[in-house]
Amino acid sequence: MGSLDTTPAAFSAFGDDAGSFQPLNPEDVRSYLHKAVDFISDYYKSVESLPVLPDVKPGYLQRELQAAPPASSAPFDVAMKELRASVVPGMTHWASPNFFAFFPSTNSAAAIAGDLIASAMNTVGFTWQAAPAATEMEVLALDWLAQLLRLPPSFMNRTGAGRGTGGGVILGTTSEAMLVTLVAARDAALRRSGSEGVSGLPRLAVYAADQTHSTFFKACRLAGFDPANIRSIPTGAETDYALDPARLLEIMQADVDAGLVPTYICATVGTTSSNAVDPVGAIADVAAVFNAWVHVDAAYAGSACICPEFRHHLAGVERVDSISMSPHKWLMTCLDCTCLWVRDTHRLTDSLETNPEYLKNDASESGTVTDLKDMQVGVGRRFRGLKLWMVMRTYGAAKLQEHIRSDVAMARMFEDAVRADDRFEVVVPRNFALVCFRIKPRGGMTEEDADEANRELMERLNKTGKAYLAHTVVGGKFVLRFAVGSSLQEERHVRSAWELIKKTTAEIMQEIVVE
Repeated sequence: MGSLDTTPAAFSAFGDDAGSFQPLNPEDVRSYLHKAVDFISDYYKSVESLPVLPDVKPGYLQRELQAAPPASSAPFDVAMKELRASVVPGMTHWASPNFFAFFPSTNSAAAIAGDLIASAMNTVGFTWQAAPAATEMEVLALDWLAQLLRLPPSFMNRTGAGRGTGGGVILGTTSEAMLVTLVAARDAALRRSGSEGVSGLPRLAVYAADQTHSTFFKACRLAGFDPANIRSIPTGAETDYALDPARLLEIMQADVDAGLVPTYICATVGTTSSNAVDPVGAIADVAAVFNAWVHVDAAYAGSACICPEFRHHLAGVERVDSISMSPHKWLMTCLDCTCLWVRDTHRLTDSLETNPEYLKNDASESGTVTDLKDMQVGVGRRFRGLKLWMVMRTYGAAKLQEHIRSDVAMARMFEDAVRADDRFEVVVPRNFALVCFRIKPRGGMTEEDADEANRELMERLNKTGKAYLAHTVVGGKFVLRFAVGSSLQEERHVRSAWELIKKTTAEIMQEIVVE
């Protein structure tokens, strides 16, 4: 066998390295990222002055940017110029302090830095061996956050006594958290009922209040539950639109009597429409009667529970099977970051584990690590734990609690202003930093007239570009949602929005009188 020719001439066929494509050239990395960071910093300085909602039509971007991909390279500055000229004007600015729609999408310098570094490292942490530090960072961040929430040790990856039976995983969205826990609950119920394979699937039933996020009902279908056995339980003003445990017990017992198997209950702490809080402990008590899985969706309001004065909303959590919350909503951590904890990780991994030959390794075989791929739908995963850890490590519990309390105080101020104006009503009690309000019927106005006036109010406000609100329907009424919490928001922005609401309402009411 001949020796390998390593002379320069032997490699001439591969071309000149100096002229080759180098997408990670260190100087380009430094130059491009400096320009990107300057853009981000300037964006945050100017976003307050930009219209919150863009004035663009569907398809506008395809008309502004070239339709075909470029065949040749261009300076990075060209892309940045097109970003400023075409993309920014078409953005809905969730970062704006005048954004009050949906729920906040909070962010912070620490989170952005963490996400940037994670993107640069670009790990694919499906197993511990594939990314030891990324896996252990995620475990650590989840345990830190669990401690801030005062979750019981049964949900921890690590306890004072060593490795616990529970644990967590960071997923992209609440939808994923619901889906994987539904699958685990489904499989447990099938085993419990003695089903051969999935033959018993048509007998399984799941439960949630009608205020539960719509993604739950989608996840149920994806997990294979018969739509006829997905119970959406009506709520009303008498429970502040929270799930009534007595009604839940009645429905579950009726299902048992009909030969069905109660499998899963989704309790919500802070529903999307009205921020209703389902009574976690009482629901867990009902579930125990039927050995059903209880999942707590605290996507938005879970962040508030790091403050002792809000922790009571999670009372009874030690008796549920899983809980999820999304720091990307209200805990200063950029998308995507949904934290899921389960009391027994084996119930999740038994349903989701994959073990192809090419991923086998000594660490996984030892049983001393949890490969996070086995707690999610996919195999590949991002280094999400870094940004969450950086937020907690940089700001600490005190600053994060201050952030929550400040938002709640601003929402309370807005609520007080609404209650003091007899043209409006607060439709449901404010639990956190969301105020649900509306123009109430007065004079000869019917409920239908009031609905139309509120719809008109929202549309006019949003067209100004000076504020953005969303709506919902609660108790059959069209209601405006005013969600405080954008990372740049200050009291002056809330006051300015309220002045705009009053001025626009006066104009609408005057038009109604004239008509």
